[in-house]
Amino acid sequence: MSQQMLADKIGVTRQTVFAIEKDKYSPSLEVAFKISNVFEIPLEEVFTYD
Repeated sequence: MSQQMLADKIGVTRQTVFAIEKDKYSPSLEVAFKISNVFEIPLEEVFTYD
């Protein structure tokens, strides 16, 4: 899935998806849940907190 496709599905910009992937931006809880829902995997498998 492209960054733009994911961005469209979760209601953010492609630049936001890029920043999340590069660990330059921490998404809101709402966006984090939307991402886990798109990929149909638990939130803790998508994101970790060190």
